[in-house]
Amino acid sequence: MVYLANSFFESHCWEKLKSIVFCAVEWNGKNAKSGKLLKVVSLDFAEDDELIKEIEADYDLIREKLIKHGFESLTGKDGKWIQARTKGTGGINPRTGKRRPITRAFYARKNLVKKIFEIAS
Repeated sequence: MVYLANSFFESHCWEKLKSIVFCAVEWNGKNAKSGKLLKVVSLDFAEDDELIKEIEADYDLIREKLIKHGFESLTGKDGKWIQARTKGTGGINPRTGKRRPITRAFYARKNLVKKIFEIAS
């Protein structure tokens, strides 16, 4: 969630990114009941890491777009490493018939996940 007053380094997004624990698990089969833990790596990012600076730029771009053009202007196309995507189902709640609010959250793009795999290797 983007809070308009929060800079990137005050955000929930940074709190999640700054210390990632990467767990590689091997699953045998689509409905496997258990897996094998292959590797555990902790990634501790610093504020001056080049990747983090680029993610901060994505955050700032999305935040500025939200401030200047409103919530409806946000799309999944914004950002190189992260994107603001719809969170949850939105739409009409079948139990109550009331419209659910549309919310957005930050998601890592596939290329960020790939980069994290590379760094963890």
